[in-house]
Amino acid sequence: MPTWTLVILTLTVNPAIDRTIAVDRLAFEDRAYILSSKDTPGGRGINAAMVIHAFGGKTIAVLPAGGTSGVRFEEFLKDCGFPVVVVRIKNRVRTNLTLTDKNGLTMKLNEPGPTLTKAEINKLDKVVRAKMDGVSWLMLCGSLPPGVPDIFYANLIEYAHKKKVKTLLDTDGEALRHGIEARPTVVKPNQAEAERLLNTALLTRTHYLSAVEKLYRMGADCVLLSLGSRGVVSASAGGVLEAIPPRIDTISPIGAGDALAAVFVHTLEEKKDFPEALRWGVAAGTASAALPGMQFATRAQAAKIYEHVEIRRVE
Repeated sequence: MPTWTLVILTLTVNPAIDRTIAVDRLAFEDRAYILSSKDTPGGRGINAAMVIHAFGGKTIAVLPAGGTSGVRFEEFLKDCGFPVVVVRIKNRVRTNLTLTDKNGLTMKLNEPGPTLTKAEINKLDKVVRAKMDGVSWLMLCGSLPPGVPDIFYANLIEYAHKKKVKTLLDTDGEALRHGIEARPTVVKPNQAEAERLLNTALLTRTHYLSAVEKLYRMGADCVLLSLGSRGVVSASAGGVLEAIPPRIDTISPIGAGDALAAVFVHTLEEKKDFPEALRWGVAAGTASAALPGMQFATRAQAAKIYEHVEIRRVE
């Protein structure tokens, strides 16, 4: 196991085996022919750790796993190159299904995940708190499975404040609402998550700018509102920025937001300023969306996009 000083800690409370099926085309009430099928270890935190490691960063991933699918999940991660801490649970790891076609149309079907007991939740919480020593960032990523209270992330954010550990929150629903109120360093909702949280549709640039300011007032030090191919609108003490990527042929956008979050945090750890981190994050997410299946862009692939990402300050 690597002996480096741990820097970025990721938590995936609801990991999954991601089954990506590529088909010739997706069409309502018509057949599709399978071109390929591949299983990979998934979950937003695992994805983030993989990207951080690929970009040369130092990371450790924490996750719960159980059942025969949990054993298979661990096998997938055996040679990942970074430390993985597994908290044993009774129930199996879920399987998520992604359907994608050659035109970039994607459908994602997620299982809710295994139910965790109170003892399992407490053990997971204890492991994460213990791993915060010597860590500069904690990335709290993905949905909470059945049994885990909505305030789980919020409690860890409050503890991270005491340990002077910066936090990134990337989740949905009530876990997102409670988490923002705990004042994370960064919160990264995508458009659909922001719409659910604010109970409003976001259709225009004016809507995006209004939404990011509302989210910022809810408590996070920084908001990254991810808008897919339209880039990111951010709000922080330094003002509101838009990061606009170049047009690309999107093949599979699933996981692009995880790459964005991971590279944003990693770039800040490289002591780059906020606009630079935002530009690199958007480049990594955009480059990943141009790849088939559950693949993440390399630093070299992201660098090609980086040159064309535009950062605009909103006055």
